[in-house]
Amino acid sequence: MGHSHSHHHHPSSGSNLKLAFFINLAFTILEIFGGIWINSVAILSDAIHDLGDSVSLGLAWYLDKKSKKSANEQFSFGYTRFSLLGALINAVILITGSFFVISEAIDRFISPEVSDAKGMILFALLGVAVNGYAAWKVSTGSTQNEKVVSWHLLEDVLGWAAVLIAGIILYFKYIPWLDPALSLGISLFILWNVFKNLKETLYIFLQAVPAELSLEEIKKKICQIPQVESIHHTHLWSLEGAHHVFTTHVRIKEVHSLEDVLEAKAAIKEVLKSYPFSHYTVEVELQEERCELTEPHQH
Repeated sequence: MGHSHSHHHHPSSGSNLKLAFFINLAFTILEIFGGIWINSVAILSDAIHDLGDSVSLGLAWYLDKKSKKSANEQFSFGYTRFSLLGALINAVILITGSFFVISEAIDRFISPEVSDAKGMILFALLGVAVNGYAAWKVSTGSTQNEKVVSWHLLEDVLGWAAVLIAGIILYFKYIPWLDPALSLGISLFILWNVFKNLKETLYIFLQAVPAELSLEEIKKKICQIPQVESIHHTHLWSLEGAHHVFTTHVRIKEVHSLEDVLEAKAAIKEVLKSYPFSHYTVEVELQEERCELTEPHQH
């Protein structure tokens, strides 16, 4: 009775992440050499950032692959939550990377240096194209993991767009503080987003009710079924943001035969089918039964 239809599988997330990982890694290596050659600390700090991204993309891809494994004795829900762990480690890497970029930018304010504007422009165009493609591929995904990763990549696109603008301006006019100022702005914008994402990830970790579902509404719908007297021990949580789990104990009344019990069960399941649950468990109790788990406050 636990399984509903799992119409929520995303087979593409792995291949998206894998593609993004390899594109990013190749590009990072190119960037490190490019940054040294052009003498642009913006490009070098972007390279560090991209390196962080490559690490977390690789991790996300690995954990995503792991999360597709089916349930076993040790992990009865399967490995779905492993992708949450990926999202968490990812956020930490991104935060560390951003602080690195910020300190780098502050150094540049103190002692400005000249960089090759033409090289910056060429690199930035390449950067926007490569990261834009990878971000677009991953942003179509719906897991928390893919969300965090697409933020990483989107950040890189913005970073490169800024380098592009800076490069064009520097080509015509020498403004030393432009480069670090842009790099600061982007880092702060990204930090803000990462913290938002981190909050969501932690909520899921702490088994909060998914934001888009109302527990009250589900309880009300079940209680409106004629045979239902009351419900208690109702729990709703999410495995990784896309697959939700629901359990409840339902006390039913007016039971004269087994048919009545089955009818009540069918009605309850009908309510649950309209929600994106990958598991639900309903414990049906008769009026004369005493639930061993009953809390003092029945809801």
